[in-house]
Amino acid sequence: QVQLVESGGGLVQPGGSLRLSCAASSRFSIGTMGWYRQAPGKQRELVATITAGGSTNYADSLKGRFSISRDNAKNTVYLQMSSLKPEDTAVYFCNARVMATIYWGQGTQVAVSS
Repeated sequence: QVQLVESGGGLVQPGGSLRLSCAASSRFSIGTMGWYRQAPGKQRELVATITAGGSTNYADSLKGRFSISRDNAKNTVYLQMSSLKPEDTAVYFCNARVMATIYWGQGTQVAVSS
């Protein structure tokens, strides 16, 4: 069984920054990890992914403001978010591929508002 626990969400003013963390517990090697988000009334969308080797992929609209990284020794993936906008408000979910299965965390709320 793989468990993912996100943390770091909260309320931030426009233009501010937040760093999300997602710690995974797994008996097996973890492959690609990623961050997705879901705003109210919208579908879940890709934010960024990172392979075990460190290759990254971003949603085009978020390049330059968001940065994904991981610490393989800690089985943790991070999402550094800067220059936040009200439209970044969403529940942010992390996921991880372990063997042939993708596991999801419960999500952490990010609200960008003045």
